[in-house]
Amino acid sequence: MNDSLPRATLLTRVMLAAALVLSAFPIYWMFVIATRGNDVVGQVPPPLLPGGDLGDNLERLWATKDANFLLGLTNSAIVASTVTVSVVLLSSLAGFAFAKLRFRGRNPLLVLVLLTMAVPLQQMGIIPLYIMMVKLGWAGELKAVILPFLVNAFGVFFMRQYVEQAIPDELIEAARVDGCSTLRIYWSIVFPALRPAIAVLGLLTFMQTWNEFIWPMVVLTPSNPTVQLSLSALNGAHFQDYTLVFTGTALSTVPLIVIFVLFGRQIVGGIMEGAVK
Repeated sequence: MNDSLPRATLLTRVMLAAALVLSAFPIYWMFVIATRGNDVVGQVPPPLLPGGDLGDNLERLWATKDANFLLGLTNSAIVASTVTVSVVLLSSLAGFAFAKLRFRGRNPLLVLVLLTMAVPLQQMGIIPLYIMMVKLGWAGELKAVILPFLVNAFGVFFMRQYVEQAIPDELIEAARVDGCSTLRIYWSIVFPALRPAIAVLGLLTFMQTWNEFIWPMVVLTPSNPTVQLSLSALNGAHFQDYTLVFTGTALSTVPLIVIFVLFGRQIVGGIMEGAVK
């Protein structure tokens, strides 16, 4: 540890602790309300300890036919996992190609990829994309919310920048001298070295896909929803059952928290571990 680095003052620690409490309290309160009844939703001061109604709330949540919540959770898990794996794999392949391979038209293609980031494709392309899904017969099916998002420009650009800075050209050349093919170089050297970038891109992609609402609302049906459509169905009832909404929201948040806890440490570790090995 470098002793010359400045140490955090007491005021800094207090402010950070206060920011942490203010940021985490709404999430904690959501879980608290999910364990209680509707009578405490508007209570002042709000309840701060969990209650004993979580089992009843979950039972009512599963029994709400209009929401199809269990199916929504399952569909969202399938969609988010598939899209995340595809985006990470294809973006890392494209990023490696743009950063380390020399081929005709490389720079114009990269510029074209970057230009697509400046266009709100989802808002401008939602109508032609929906028409395409209808003509293909995919409307109402999960592949309609999976295939259009298997790769994105941000992932390609992010991986290209990371590969450019993290993978030395000398390492690639040494692998070629040893007789490695391009695919072997990618799989054995580049991909392991990209673990921090993969963790960041994977987390961002999973959270974005899990929370996606507009496109699933357009192309899917209430009988085959994602979790966000199920939450919308709970929120759109004539009688506003707040504990049911909070229970569903808390349940839909758990996978994101688990994913972050399991893979968050990869963001800050092992930058060149795979390449050095």
